[in-house]
Amino acid sequence: MLFLPVAAYAYVGPGAGLSLLGALWALIVAVAAAIVFLFAWPIRRMRRRKREERELAERERGEHGRTTAPDIDEDRPAPVPAQESREPRGS
Repeated sequence: MLFLPVAAYAYVGPGAGLSLLGALWALIVAVAAAIVFLFAWPIRRMRRRKREERELAERERGEHGRTTAPDIDEDRPAPVPAQESREPRGS
């Protein structure tokens, strides 16, 4: 009897219908985003690890490949020369 209904006399107003559809779409998007992030996480971790290994290898290659010592520290910016004052000298 439950599987063969004759007619359903029901009315869902526009406010309730839109609220129901909005909640349904939000749930679908949230589940889809969770699945995407779940599968993307190992890929991002793998790429980060490869990048770190490559940077470490470049750093080691750069340190062992030098023939002379650098004049200044490469990690620090070059010093900026002092500017002369624009005020007139001696009054």
